[in-house]
Amino acid sequence: MFKGISIPDSIALQQNYKRKYGFWEMYMAFTRIPGAAVKLSKNRRKQLLSDHFVERLQLAVTEVNGCAACSYAHTSMALKMGMDAEEISSMLSGSSAFVNPEEAKAILFAQHFTDKRGKPEKETYQTIVEHYGRERAEIILAACRVMIAGNIYGLPFSAFQSRRKGKPYRNSTLFYELGMLAGGFLILLPALLHGLLKAAFCSGNYAE
Repeated sequence: MFKGISIPDSIALQQNYKRKYGFWEMYMAFTRIPGAAVKLSKNRRKQLLSDHFVERLQLAVTEVNGCAACSYAHTSMALKMGMDAEEISSMLSGSSAFVNPEEAKAILFAQHFTDKRGKPEKETYQTIVEHYGRERAEIILAACRVMIAGNIYGLPFSAFQSRRKGKPYRNSTLFYELGMLAGGFLILLPALLHGLLKAAFCSGNYAE
């Protein structure tokens, strides 16, 4: 709980993964962090998309994945940024009540991106390019990629924390949780180095 806001019960009190990812998916998500971080850093300088817009995209990804740890962390960040508590709750509940019409296509893309486990259809991404322009579309994709990488690690972390409280997820195991947490720590540096090489040699913003 945060002052003035509560995480939806569907996330805070869940007893199952909404989505469960594999080790290879985690590695590949980590390799996309360097390239995405460059795009987000550029956006902080140029403000092509507002910080609130980026945060709403990441809340949309987190809602689809149902990551309790990321929901709490990003709720705190959003509140510090001055976002309204009711708006944050709405985003984490999957509601479009507070979605700005100009941001609607990007929010829908973020949901599609997550439904496709970080591999959105190229045709769908192209509609974002056409609507927002290439630079803004790159930032939208980058925000989603950073968030899903955090979710993939945060999901087993959330399950492990729930297990410690005597409420293990029904579709999880201690072996899976510890394996993902320890494995994620071990592969982070190699994956980031891999990602730096990809970012250096792949100019296409949609490159895998």
